[in-house]
Amino acid sequence: MTGLVSGRVAIVTGAAHGLGAASARRLAEEGASVVVVDVDGPGARTLAASLPTPSIGVEADVSVETEVEAYLEAALTAFGRVDLHHLNAGIFGTFDRLPDISLEDFRRVLDVNVTGQFLGLRAAFKQYERQDSGGAIVLTASIASLMGSADLLPYQTSKHATLGLLHGAAMYGGPIGVRVNAIAPGIVPTNLFGSAADTVGGKNDMEQRASTTPLRRAGTPQEIADVALYLLSDLSSYVTGQALSADGGASIVNTVRPSGGAGAWETGSVDQVTYGVTTESSPGTTNESRTERSL
Repeated sequence: MTGLVSGRVAIVTGAAHGLGAASARRLAEEGASVVVVDVDGPGARTLAASLPTPSIGVEADVSVETEVEAYLEAALTAFGRVDLHHLNAGIFGTFDRLPDISLEDFRRVLDVNVTGQFLGLRAAFKQYERQDSGGAIVLTASIASLMGSADLLPYQTSKHATLGLLHGAAMYGGPIGVRVNAIAPGIVPTNLFGSAADTVGGKNDMEQRASTTPLRRAGTPQEIADVALYLLSDLSSYVTGQALSADGGASIVNTVRPSGGAGAWETGSVDQVTYGVTTESSPGTTNESRTERSL
C-alpha cells in the first residue's frame, strides 16, 4: 500500500460484486475508508467487513432518491465527510430485439443507469458544498457509451447518457475544485452478465470476442479498479471531463481493415441471431432472401 487515497472517505455503488467490489478493495488498499453500497445488502456488508480500512456496507437502490440520501447519511454518520465517489451501479437490461423491447424494461435500465448516476452526482455535489471542499467523482461508462450495436439498446442508450452527465458535471465542478471523470470498460467478465451466461453477446462468448482486440484478451476487474484509483487520486489532478477507455484497445479498431478483423467473421450467423434470418449484406444471400423476412 502506497496510501494514494489515505485518510479519505469513498462511496462506491454497485460494490458488492464485480467492478464495484474490485474498486472498493483497491481504494481500501490505498488507505480509503469505503462505503460499500449495493442493492444486495448482505453482500455489501460482507465485502465491507473484509476490507483493510474502517468501512461500512449499506443496502440501497441507487434509482430511489430517498435511498441515495440514506447511503450518504450513513457515510456521514460513520465518517463525517465524503471525498470520493465511484458511481458504478448498473444493470445490462434485456437482449430483446428492438421491436420487442418493453417500455418497462427500457425505463428500468435508465432508472438505474442514468437516474442512479444523476442522483449520486447531485448528492455528491450537495455534500461537497456543505463541506466547502473539492473532491473527485468517477462514473462507470462503457465501450457502449462510444459505439453502437444492434442489441442491448436500453443499456447502450443509458451509457451514452452517462457521457452527458459526465460533461455537464465536469463543467460545473471544475471551478469549485470537483473533478468528474468516467471509465469506459470493454469486455470484462463479471456477474453483470451472469444471467446471460448462455446468450450470444452475453457471458458465454466474452473471451472469444475479447480475443479480437489489440491486446487479444479480456480485462479483469482489478485492471478497471486501477483506472478508478488513478482517476480518484491526485495522480490525475489535472484530468476532468474525460471518459478513459479501458478496453484492450477495442475502441480504436478499424473494422474494415484486414488487421481490424474485416472479413474474419461471417455476417449470416450474426444476422440470424439478431433478426431471425440472414440479410442481403451477408455473403451468399440475395434480396429475395431478405424479402422473406416477416416484419
